[in-house]
Amino acid sequence: MKLMRWGEPGAERPGLVDADGQLRDLSAHVPALDGAALAPAMLDRLRALDPAQLPLLPPGTRLGVPWGGMGKFLCVGLNYADHAAEAGMPLPAEPVLFMKPPSCTIGARDAVWLPRGSVKTDWEVELGVVIGRVARDVDEARAMACVAGYCVVNDLSEREFQLERGGTWDKGKGCDTFGPVGPWLVTADEVPDPQDLTLWLDVNGEPMQRGSTRTMVFGVAHLVSYISRFMTLYPGDLLSTGTPPGVGMGRKPQPVYLKAGDHLRLGIAGLGEQSLHVQARPPG
Repeated sequence: MKLMRWGEPGAERPGLVDADGQLRDLSAHVPALDGAALAPAMLDRLRALDPAQLPLLPPGTRLGVPWGGMGKFLCVGLNYADHAAEAGMPLPAEPVLFMKPPSCTIGARDAVWLPRGSVKTDWEVELGVVIGRVARDVDEARAMACVAGYCVVNDLSEREFQLERGGTWDKGKGCDTFGPVGPWLVTADEVPDPQDLTLWLDVNGEPMQRGSTRTMVFGVAHLVSYISRFMTLYPGDLLSTGTPPGVGMGRKPQPVYLKAGDHLRLGIAGLGEQSLHVQARPPG
């Protein structure tokens, strides 16, 4: 099942994508797609609906972040062996964790705004893991039962802010619009093996990132279990699991960064695509 939210920012309503790729309105059956709606019993109830009986949405309908009420937006750094090699950094002995504020999230077709003073804004296509059950110090055998589904994430990063301005990574990761999510949340039953998905990203039609979740250093089950030792994961929390090689910072012979007017297309097999235009932030 592919779940999504549609409508204007701040007023998104629940929906789903039918087998023919058409957008359908779920508003009559669930008041909101949030953490509570991601519980197994609620997902089973939605799965039992006949999509053909749901109202169609018009072409061009805006898609927001696929669910609301995201409490935590957790990210894993250097989690692809080939990306660590690209960055010239050793493989981590344990997952490298940081957070992006949920306020940075946008829909899969919204505009990306370059922050004031940006000179090194970069891209990162990543597999997102959406929590559907409370996970508190769970072992790996139980970790996957806590996953509601998966989505495409673009972990946009301003590298100068992140690496050259002193302190933690967060200031380069949490800028407004630096967290495109979606276009939809694909429930876990439709993703039999999250460790066998292809990822890709193009800038202005030029291939940049090509990778597979097979090269993750730490897989999804390990990450959910590991993180749940340090903090409780709640329904609606998002875990972004790292990026494959091909980021702008690692381009040879010299790095390439985003500028106003650029167009990003990215996706993950079976999870949909994002189409994002980069714009300069207006004054004020």
